[in-house]
Amino acid sequence: MRIDLHTHSAVSDGTDTPTGVVQAAAAAGLDVVALTDHDTTDGWAEAIAAAPSGLTVVPGTELSCRWFPADEPPISVHLLAYLFDPDAPELAAERQRLREERLSRGERIVTALAADGHPISWARLVERSAGGVVGRPHVARALVDAGVVGSVDEAFAGLLHHTSPYYVAKADTDVLEGIALVRAAGGVPVFAHGLARSRGRIVGDEAIAAMAGAGLLGLEVDHPDHVPADRDLLRGLAADLDLLTTGSSDYHGSNKRTPIAACTTDPEQYARLVSLGTGSAPATA
Repeated sequence: MRIDLHTHSAVSDGTDTPTGVVQAAAAAGLDVVALTDHDTTDGWAEAIAAAPSGLTVVPGTELSCRWFPADEPPISVHLLAYLFDPDAPELAAERQRLREERLSRGERIVTALAADGHPISWARLVERSAGGVVGRPHVARALVDAGVVGSVDEAFAGLLHHTSPYYVAKADTDVLEGIALVRAAGGVPVFAHGLARSRGRIVGDEAIAAMAGAGLLGLEVDHPDHVPADRDLLRGLAADLDLLTTGSSDYHGSNKRTPIAACTTDPEQYARLVSLGTGSAPATA
């Protein structure tokens, strides 16, 4: 059984429709794929309806969060949430707040870039998103299309980097609060790409232990942005804290070079994850 538990569609910052994601999953030989668009569940119904025969779709999302260390600036972290009740009111309200925050941030970034002569338009970005949550990847793609940069990676390394004057921070959810919201909605919270050092500052072991104490149930271990030593470190932490482990591609279509199924989840770990979710269920075509 081949299982990829972290993918994105055009409903958030991927380039494939939800239908395209499940088709890509089947073409790659996957048996199980999770759709985890940022802060939204809007792609679930389409993905489940379009899934080819034999493919299981796990409903999920990726929440934008922050860890607040003592006497240091907050650190951006992401929380994968699986099998929660999409109608749980508190989690639904927080997802809505995060989507609105992401939109506001995107508009401020684009306005600043356009004011300095970069030929991109907020109205055009919103139109091209086709109802998806516009974020920095959409801005990056617009910069590529306008000939300002040569690739999405170049945009993130320069104009959209967190050290850029155009960077705008988001008011993300406290990760401990996010964990509590997911658990209250019957979901399974998993810390996403926790040691992806190329993305910026990372949290320490004590933060992961605190998350586990707050109800975290898993760690994303096998991820394209984790080097082998960090995968070993995370696997050891998961064993020490009795957390399940996952593996995934973090697929974004053509917005990233990583193919779907680049990393996968052990079937026993997947079975454990499914046993812990009570808010919704995997759907098999």
